[in-house]
Amino acid sequence: MDTPSLSHLSVKDYAQIYEPAEDSFLLIDALEQDLIFLQKMKPSVCVEIGSGSGVVITAVAKALGTNSHCIAIDINPVACGVTQRTAQLNHTEVEVVTMDLMSGFHWDNRIDVLIFNPPYVVTPSEEILENKVYGDITRAWAGGERGREVMDRLFPMVPNLLSLYGAFYLVVISENCPDDIKRVMDELGFDMNIVKERKVLYERHLLKKMKHF
Repeated sequence: MDTPSLSHLSVKDYAQIYEPAEDSFLLIDALEQDLIFLQKMKPSVCVEIGSGSGVVITAVAKALGTNSHCIAIDINPVACGVTQRTAQLNHTEVEVVTMDLMSGFHWDNRIDVLIFNPPYVVTPSEEILENKVYGDITRAWAGGERGREVMDRLFPMVPNLLSLYGAFYLVVISENCPDDIKRVMDELGFDMNIVKERKVLYERHLLKKMKHF
């Protein structure tokens, strides 16, 4: 799975969106590792929540081709515009929607691949909200208590989003209490396992994949 070119992005762009970092590339590497599984699945709909620069969903769109409808969602309208540019300049088709998580659509178990590199940094809860100092960029990394406040909002939606044979890919760090996430997803009817993990300085990033039991 090739990493898309981001040569079109400027310092001004990165001041307003999440710049791809180790977690982004871990996610791309993990999806590449799982590419045979994804190709055999032949997903009709792939959705990335929090697309940022668009590097991940564009990589997925390039790898899976036009038979998969790829959708990027971000709460930050600047990130949505950048994602669209990234897809176009890498010759892929990605539908882009400005939205808070999956609040605006009723998917009725139609999503085959759901991808989320959430804001997982442990912060005060108030940093999740847009403010005059940082604006939308804060929400790209501020996760609130345990770094879990945003992803915890999504978890109850997953049973209504994911298709019967679909897969949910989630980036977490140790501070997010992965064992507790497993318990939550178990109760929702999902099996969870680690696809890939990588230690970067003081953080241990884990890429989790969840499927229906």
